[in-house]
Amino acid sequence: MSKTKVLIVDDSALMRQLLTDLLSADADLEVVGTAPNPYVAWDKIQQTHPDVLTLDVEMPRMDGLTFLEKLLAHRPLPVVMVSSLTEQNSETTFRALELGAVDFVTKPKLDLISGTMAQASEIIAKVKAAARARPKPRTASSRPRIASWGFSTTHKVIAIGASTGGCEAIASVLGALPADSPGVVAVIHMPEGFTKSFAARLDKNCAIRVTEAKDHDRVLPGHALIAPGNFHLRVGRSGATVVARVQNGPPVNRHRPSVDVLFDSCAQQLGANAVGAILTGMGDDGANGLLAMRRAGARTIAQDESTCVVFGMPKEAIARGAAEQVLPLERIPQALLQLAAAK
Repeated sequence: MSKTKVLIVDDSALMRQLLTDLLSADADLEVVGTAPNPYVAWDKIQQTHPDVLTLDVEMPRMDGLTFLEKLLAHRPLPVVMVSSLTEQNSETTFRALELGAVDFVTKPKLDLISGTMAQASEIIAKVKAAARARPKPRTASSRPRIASWGFSTTHKVIAIGASTGGCEAIASVLGALPADSPGVVAVIHMPEGFTKSFAARLDKNCAIRVTEAKDHDRVLPGHALIAPGNFHLRVGRSGATVVARVQNGPPVNRHRPSVDVLFDSCAQQLGANAVGAILTGMGDDGANGLLAMRRAGARTIAQDESTCVVFGMPKEAIARGAAEQVLPLERIPQALLQLAAAK
């Protein structure tokens, strides 16, 4: 089996060396070149034909976002953003994902060497996942929004889980929901500090309200709660009211927040009053939880392979019999509402 070829694009010589050493240590990866700026990177792409790029944002002569947009328009390649700016300015990260970057990792704020090596397994996993992704240049078309459904019930809840490629997938689903949608709870594998910005960004572009979940927040119609990074999100009951429980605890399936944690709580607390959807992502987090939801009477959906950036989590859910329906991303919002409205 041939190795995955990686090109590293970063203006820092130290970071280029760190990433080269880190990725080269994996038997399945081969660093075929490095570049200090996008102009050199473009030449190296023609010469080495990499399977995946790691790309810094802040570089001389041409910033990473401009290069990313040009690259995906002319030669779509899977790209993992690696930049200190992604944490200081989360807008940069989300813009990169909108343009078509597959995923991102953050450079450590303090000790670059030890911090980067501590992230070795995460970086390697994301590069491998990105190499299997199908990147597409994003278009500027707006997302269609479903007309008001006139929901009168407050007891139905939509639960969503996603990972790699999930920022845009969740934005697509929530952006299509009407203002009177059932309440939504969602988990995406994202670091602490990013989920609040992600929720605020969604809130500007959705008919429903979107906020980062806080412990004991009520799950209300027309409102989506996003699990905060580094905390698990569960649903619980307070009398007749469904509430969010934001709690610490060990990672589940290597993740905190974990989709399985949310889905398991929906199975236990909501049963047939929940609708679950598992979207694009690597690994299998959420597959067993979605199965538990289905067995508890919930309606369930998995995103299909053709519209996933990485067909990992949905594939596992489908294989385990957890998905009642398998749908392309653009059909999921309407299906969620139909299933929530069903008796």
